[in-house]
Order: sequence, then C-alpha cells, then structure tokens
Amino acid sequence: MSFALYRRPGGVVFLDDDPDYLEMLAEVMPTDWYVRLFIRPVACIEQLRTEPPLWEADAWRQQEIINRWREGSALIPQILQYWREDGCARFGLTQVCVVDYSMPAMSGLRVLSELTGWSGARVLLTGRVDEQLAVSAFNRGLIEQFIPKQAPEIRQRLTDAIENLLRAPDARHQQTWRATLTREQHTLLCNPAIAEALEALARKLGWIEHVVIGAPFGVLALDASAGVSWLQLEPAENLPELAEMAESQGWDAATVQDIRSGEKLIDLELQQALGAGNKPQPREAFAAGPAPHLLYAAIFPVDASFSPGIAAGHERFIASRGERQLQDQD
Repeated sequence: MSFALYRRPGGVVFLDDDPDYLEMLAEVMPTDWYVRLFIRPVACIEQLRTEPPLWEADAWRQQEIINRWREGSALIPQILQYWREDGCARFGLTQVCVVDYSMPAMSGLRVLSELTGWSGARVLLTGRVDEQLAVSAFNRGLIEQFIPKQAPEIRQRLTDAIENLLRAPDARHQQTWRATLTREQHTLLCNPAIAEALEALARKLGWIEHVVIGAPFGVLALDASAGVSWLQLEPAENLPELAEMAESQGWDAATVQDIRSGEKLIDLELQQALGAGNKPQPREAFAAGPAPHLLYAAIFPVDASFSPGIAAGHERFIASRGERQLQDQD
C-alpha cells in the first residue's frame, strides 16, 4: 500500500437497458458522485469516446508543470494556477463505467470492447448465466470487477466496488508526480503505516483532491468547496535543519526547540513558494504513522486568495449537474 500521489473525483457512468434499475441506482449512489445514466449502448459509447482527448490534454498540463519545475519554477504556485484555470472541467471526466452484461442490442462486454481508447475502470453487472463469461473477462484483464445482480446487498457491494476504483491511484498520474520525489521521500510514502495514516487524515479533513510533491515535501489539497490546505511533511532527520532555519529568521528559543523535537513545524518553504509576503507560522505537529516516528506532519491553511474559488469547487460542480436523469431518453 502506498499513498496516492494524485487523486481527484471523477464521473461514474451506468449503462443498463432497464430504466427502473437505473432509477434505483440514481437514488442510492452517494450524492457527491457525478453520475450519468444511459439506456442505449451506442449513446454511452459515443459519450465515452469523446473523453480520451480531454484526458490526454489534462495529463499533458500536469506534465508541463513538472517540465517547468525542472527549469526552476516552483511547484505550488503552478498547481494552484492549474486548479484556477481548469475550473471544474476535470471533475467531469469519467473514471468508472458500470455496464450490464445482458442487453438485447449489445452485450456489456461488446460495449466495453468498443471503448478501446478509454482508459477508465470497467465493472460488469451479470446474471447467473453470465458469471463464467465474466470470470473469463476478468482473467483476461477486460474488466476490473464483475458483480452479480442477484448478489446479496448488491447496492452496498456496487457502491464499495466503485468507491475503491475511484480512489485507486492512476498509473499515469503516479508516474508524473513521482518525478518530484526523492527516493527517500517515496520510500516513506510506501510505508504501509504512513500511507494508512495519510489516508485517514485525508478523509478526516474532507480532501477531494490532492497532489503530493517533494519540493517542498508535502501534500497540497482541496476540499469540496475549493478551500486549499498544505500538509507539510518532515522526516525526523530534517528537523534540526528546519529548526536552524527558524532560528535564523528570529524565532524564539522555545519555538526553535519545539521544531527540533517534532512538537511543531513551520511553513517556511510554503510561504516562500507563495511569495505572499506573509510571515511563516509554526503549527502543532504530529507523527504521520505509529512509532518509530519516521515522519512528522502539520496542517497549514492556505490563504483564500490562492483558492480557485468556490465556483470551481467540486461541491458547486455536483450541484450544477441537477437531478440524475437518463442522458439518452427520447
């Protein structure tokens, strides 16, 4: 287990020839998901085929951030600019497609086979007679998961399966942002105890999107209303250097000692990257993971002037989608 270097919410598409079943799904899926419902296979295929160029353009924008960083541009201002300029567009890209296998016009596997350029996760809903076909499709890597429609607690099973796929790290994003990390930083994030602690913290703080960077080391995150926060990460061996930096900037002996002992961290590099002229502030630190304390962390709110704005938040995006209705009804 490792902590995802980049994560954001994405859309979920359901395709089923039974409108009543789709209506049920619309009612029971979490309200903070962007859900689209299709009854016609061709319409679903056409919609998802429009997305690969958008995914590619978004991936390239992230890669350009890394390229400019290698040329000397700070990462944090670039990520904030990416969020501001993108608005809500990235939230509309579909991450998971759930397809019923048994449809009269076209089987679910045939539908998925038509999506050759679409790289999202695929879930197949099956009847009893379809399960062997689904097992074969799973073994061949054609689908990520299959769920029998007659399974007990189908709603919960389906919700859990989709949630896990939505939260799974994207391989391309992982590769892009891994470039900013040192080997030592990446090793820390791959520590299961640290990864679990960071996951729990992300849920507690209500992060819906985050980016892990190594220069400075930490996590830049957005909540649902587009509030920005910075989780500063400091390996234990870096604390003496951070304490010396604080001392050189005139902080009192007690604060310097708190930093040296891991009781507090100070956001020197964050404020330097923002160039806001704000004075860095110390905040209470905590161990990211159980003893031995390999990694210390502290949460710093980022001034609202750097936020992409509430209109670009995921909460507003979901509200603007309206009620969940069939996308391809007459």
